[in-house]
Amino acid sequence: MRLMSKGLFFFLAFGVAGYAFFVYGVLPLGSLVHPDMKANFLAHSTGIYTHAFASSIALILGLFQFFPRLRQKYTAIHRWLGRTYLAVGVLVGGLSGLYLSQYAFGGPFARLGFAVLAGLWLYTGFRAFLAIRRGRVDEHRQWMVRNYSLTFAAVTLRLYLPASMAAGFEFAIVYPIIAWLCWVPNVVFAEWRYNTAPKT
Repeated sequence: MRLMSKGLFFFLAFGVAGYAFFVYGVLPLGSLVHPDMKANFLAHSTGIYTHAFASSIALILGLFQFFPRLRQKYTAIHRWLGRTYLAVGVLVGGLSGLYLSQYAFGGPFARLGFAVLAGLWLYTGFRAFLAIRRGRVDEHRQWMVRNYSLTFAAVTLRLYLPASMAAGFEFAIVYPIIAWLCWVPNVVFAEWRYNTAPKT
């Protein structure tokens, strides 16, 4: 069961990152978004591209940081992946996400949801960095679990959106809810999982 869970986790993360690289690297900007969002995408194209690619890097690199074997046997690789994850993925992705949250479709509630997500993503990444600089490995690991649960919002967002559309919900109503739903349960689950799982 644990192996199946990890496999699904990897499949979803790589799937969404691959989707992002294809959609934003090959297709015209805004091709696959809801028509109500396309104008914002085109008006803030630099922010969109920056956020999409930086966040995709974080989504992929973050996966490998939770391998005990990599942490223990290949410490230098773990450190360099972590630095790239935080500096490129979280810092660049978080700042561009914070910028884009001001223009998010769905009104103030959606904008606040995405702004809090970006702010917490930056904050937890900074706390993880401070903890490891101070040699507090367990604290660093806990902040990284929190941080990656926020990174994984890129996946849960893309699960909720098509599911809500298939269920017949009106996009303008459900999108502001998903702006919160895509990350709040992730953090709650990460806290529970970290505090109940055996430490390696």
